Amino acid sequence: MIVPLRGSGTTRAFAADPHDAAALLLDLRGAGLGGRWVEISFRDEGRGSFSRVELAAVAEGLSEHETTSLAERAFGNGRFTWIGRLPAGLVALRLTPMLGETEVTLTDLTIRVRSRLALLGRGALRRPDLAAQAVLWRSLGKRVRARNRLTRAITPPGLTGYDTWVRCFDTLSDDDRARIRAEVAAMTDPPRISVVMPVYNPAPKVLEEALRSVRAQLYPHWELCIADDASTDPAVPRLLARIAKEEPRVRLVRRPENGHIARATNTALELATGAFVAFMDHDDVLPEHALFEVAKAILREPQLDLVYTDEDKIDVKGRRFEPHFKCDWNPELLYAQNYINHLTVVRTSLVREVGGLKVGFEGSQDHDLLLRLSDRLSRDRIRHLPQVLYHWRAAIGSGTFSDTALERAEAARLQALRDLIARRGWPHRAERGPLGFNRLVRALPAPAPRVSVVIPTRDRAELLRVALRGLLHETAYPDIEVIILDNDSREPETAALLAEAATDPRVRVLTSPGAFNFSALSNQGAAAATGPLILFLNNDVEVTQPGWLTEMASIAVEPTVGAVGAKLSYPDGTLQHGGVVLGAGGVAGHSHPGIGPDDPGYFGRMVMAQEVSAVTGACLMMRRSVFTQVGGFDAERLTVAFNDVDLCLRIRQAGYLIIWTPHASLIHHESKSRGLEDTPAKRARFEAEVMTMLDRWGPQLRNDPYYNPNFARAKAQFRLW
Repeated sequence: MIVPLRGSGTTRAFAADPHDAAALLLDLRGAGLGGRWVEISFRDEGRGSFSRVELAAVAEGLSEHETTSLAERAFGNGRFTWIGRLPAGLVALRLTPMLGETEVTLTDLTIRVRSRLALLGRGALRRPDLAAQAVLWRSLGKRVRARNRLTRAITPPGLTGYDTWVRCFDTLSDDDRARIRAEVAAMTDPPRISVVMPVYNPAPKVLEEALRSVRAQLYPHWELCIADDASTDPAVPRLLARIAKEEPRVRLVRRPENGHIARATNTALELATGAFVAFMDHDDVLPEHALFEVAKAILREPQLDLVYTDEDKIDVKGRRFEPHFKCDWNPELLYAQNYINHLTVVRTSLVREVGGLKVGFEGSQDHDLLLRLSDRLSRDRIRHLPQVLYHWRAAIGSGTFSDTALERAEAARLQALRDLIARRGWPHRAERGPLGFNRLVRALPAPAPRVSVVIPTRDRAELLRVALRGLLHETAYPDIEVIILDNDSREPETAALLAEAATDPRVRVLTSPGAFNFSALSNQGAAAATGPLILFLNNDVEVTQPGWLTEMASIAVEPTVGAVGAKLSYPDGTLQHGGVVLGAGGVAGHSHPGIGPDDPGYFGRMVMAQEVSAVTGACLMMRRSVFTQVGGFDAERLTVAFNDVDLCLRIRQAGYLIIWTPHASLIHHESKSRGLEDTPAKRARFEAEVMTMLDRWGPQLRNDPYYNPNFARAKAQFRLW
């Protein structure tokens, strides 16, 4: 990793961190910055609204060095700033590369000491209410509260729209262009990228704009392979002929008859001589650094077979809107929809191995191709670039097949999944899901494996009664055992309910006295389970559909899957759990919190099964063998909060997948029996659990592969602000 640093301030030395080979330390011993208010600024020459390094302060602790993450904010043009009070006993700043980066260039790193009085004045101009509270708490000796209010007062507001984001974070400057040209000139054996473009009767103006965007690429090692699919507008072949004459990197063929998009794309593919092929529609636009970023990724990781990027749309005036900030490789999501879409760049030999695009799948031909490619792809050969490197034209009359024949496109998409099922010899079936997306319905083994349901409980018999009724009488699953962990229930109604439940041969009640420890209770229940599948279920979950357990079990039995989570909603129908997003709110938070029952989520994410980083322990299923392999819940340091996230991260660390499915949907009366974190003891315990997660999983919490790094992290709402 190359990190050239220049700037002023107290920067003294930069050395490798002996505890982390990927990190670098900026030694600040003797600089006198411990406990001081400072402003740390640097430039990251990558694009977007996120830094590619994690900034952290390293301080001397009681027994070992302690690390505190410093959440910098983006200010546009690659500039990032953190303002706050550094911890006492500061030893160094640590910079750790994120997102799989192997080379990061940072410039203009400065550390400036700021007086509390000056910061208070700045805060008073921005948030006078918070600044006044900071003064009040400081006068009362409540320094931590005062510090918190001052930090909030001086923190600038977020963005207000996509136009602002584009202007601040996705507009190249002349310096950017000069830097890119210099990097291209220094490349050794740069790959040729063949841009494949089928053309049929686009408006000449938008075709010319598409062609111009390719010719304007800052990366020169490309060729444009065009197949004119017998366009009937004479202006189109004239324009193409002129461009081919002007530009030697354009390779042009005119088909004798119209064969539609799959045949035309394959014809263009035959012209390709590059090692990689990029797919482009005849009316879309590439930003000028698109192919550079792709080539840079390929040179950094020569084993890559597939590179894909984020995208947005442009209207008739060229205005950018509706960005699609995507997740990393997510084959479960790909079964349902082509979330990869544009820009897609694939190793040419691999595209030819699978036979190119398949005729008969018009409208979903790219989705079918990606599903066929996925048979041969491995995760380490796929890279998602979280940058908007494709502008998809949404103008009426652009001639896209999907716009004019949506029903046929949906049918082709469904057939593509059915073909994948047949190729892999799965006993599953494909059916049309919500909003016309695919749904993969897995087949259960015969006989169905027993599911051992582990329910910790303390009183609140009215909630437990609903949960048991749903499990035992409203769930269509043939083999269930229920293990209830009674944690010091005192109410007579609960004792009567437990005695009644124990008369059912499928139910066992185990006594587990002592302070509430969800991890210990769950581990005890798992040890008593006799089924190969364990479902950890809160006592305040209500069953609403008979097939929910079948859906979860059919996924959990797959050898590559480590855990499965369900869709949980509040009683009013708003969403409580749609998977867990790492880093949201500091440690982790629920995806799409509070959206309405008819809201499909960001690009339909809440109506499709998908891989996620973690799921809630309120309804979590896994194979007992996996639970044993990773050591169960942490009953020592994570007794109540984040134990489910920690478990899921250890499951992923062991090489398994975490799947969230909306097709298992329940109601969750969250924390009704345990209560809120509303006492000093509970708050202290929660803060200790937060520190455990930050110490154990700090880098992972900054880089959830299923949540785009451009999104804001205050909440997992899939927004830029």
